[in-house]
Amino acid sequence: MKKALILTGKLVQDHEYTYPFYRLQEAGYKVDVAIRDKQEVQGIIGVKIVPTMDIPDIKVDDYDILVLPGGAKAMEYMRQDQEILDVIKSFYEKDKVIASICHAAQLLISANIVKGKKISGYYSIKDDINNAGAEYVDAPAVVDGKIVTSPHYKHLGDWMRETLKLAA
Repeated sequence: MKKALILTGKLVQDHEYTYPFYRLQEAGYKVDVAIRDKQEVQGIIGVKIVPTMDIPDIKVDDYDILVLPGGAKAMEYMRQDQEILDVIKSFYEKDKVIASICHAAQLLISANIVKGKKISGYYSIKDDINNAGAEYVDAPAVVDGKIVTSPHYKHLGDWMRETLKLAA
């Protein structure tokens, strides 16, 4: 069975979590949700997010896709968690599909996997992306290798379409 992992935390951008959660299921994926301490959290506008696992329980080899929803507040917490960054880097090193949207590009930066890549993210972190050695691209969905990025939830459809195409 195809499996996807959504790695997220408190104050995630609700749309960027909810849309891929259901879209991946619709495409036939079993979706796990990993949150630090397997803690139930709320998105920035109040969506309840119930995890299926804790960060230490992630086995990267079990998954085909890693989804990183954004939300500036969520990223401030998550990018300080070395174990989360190690999981992201492991997905990258194992050449698995990584889908990042909006401020989640900050996790890609902190995991040190963007140098030399073309990626997108929320416009306010354009300088961060460029300063990390990547090239910021303002487009609905940007694919570079196995990384699919998008700047904003208004592009959820394009982002997930490119993610699923890459994983096929």
